[in-house]
Amino acid sequence: MRPFSYDTAGNLEQAVRLGALTGQGQADANTQFLAGGTTLVDLMRLDVLRPHRVVNIGGLHPSMGKIQVSADGLTLGALCKMSAVADHPEVVKLYPLVAQSLQMAASAQIRNMATVGGNLLQRTRCPYFRDTRWSSCNKRAPGSGCAAITAFNRNHAVLGVDQSCIAQYPGDFATALIALDAQLQLHGPQGPRRIALAELHRPPNGTPHIETTLHSAEIITEIFVPAGEWNRCSLYVKVRDRASYEFAIASAAVALSMQGDRVRAVRLALGGMAYRPWRAAEAEQLLIGKSLNEATAQAAAAEALKGAQTHGHNDYKPELARRTIVRALIEANALSQDRGAA
Repeated sequence: MRPFSYDTAGNLEQAVRLGALTGQGQADANTQFLAGGTTLVDLMRLDVLRPHRVVNIGGLHPSMGKIQVSADGLTLGALCKMSAVADHPEVVKLYPLVAQSLQMAASAQIRNMATVGGNLLQRTRCPYFRDTRWSSCNKRAPGSGCAAITAFNRNHAVLGVDQSCIAQYPGDFATALIALDAQLQLHGPQGPRRIALAELHRPPNGTPHIETTLHSAEIITEIFVPAGEWNRCSLYVKVRDRASYEFAIASAAVALSMQGDRVRAVRLALGGMAYRPWRAAEAEQLLIGKSLNEATAQAAAAEALKGAQTHGHNDYKPELARRTIVRALIEANALSQDRGAA
């Protein structure tokens, strides 16, 4: 790990001022904010990130670590620990998709350290990004190429990619949030602003090293999930190489509202497939007003994977994703029927 200066922010405004000194904002900036540290410290040890300054914002937890459930929705302070949200009784009961996505992430030890805001900003697990012996990585060294396109790429993205990068976004929590139309409250030198989570992550578009739309020195302060009739009938299905402490090869976040045997509203997002959490809006529209069965679920799954691009070793991923979507939709429908019967 390389030498760096270390500061502790006493309040949000001080954190923003310290972050603005050297243009904190993007993932490779000279100043980095430290919360749980489960991604930042790891990448600094690997010599992938080389910040000149680290600003610890963990002390802001009292003001940014609250969990609130109201008639309007669920509000999470960005410094809430993943474990606290995953185990919160009201979140488990009213927003099971959110709870499950966190319960299936990482390990118990990491969930006790990592924050939900930091989780949204976690970096790809692409080995060509994380291993500096690979010289070709546009995300780490802009303009150097993408080694994954012609090398072993079993776990790489198939949606929303281009020739500049096929790295996949690894998070579970953001996949659940994008399905539920979550919003983010941000604070930076120009003051507060609010964006949809769907606006946070940028596509590669030839510049994959610019990963988010955050402005310089902006901090995520809150996550808001609006209330909706589909929230209680929701679930997260995650397919991975081992049962725990593993990232998704494919995952599906589903939230469902039925009227009799017809779909009144549905939310569907995919993980493990794209450069960001991927909302399958066209697939959702295909299901509205229809009975939810194997045939309609398969049609929606096919729609969700339209345009998938594979690169050899990951040729299996579109079919795996389709099967994961079908399973998630059928299980969500069964959950809806059980609730109706009760």
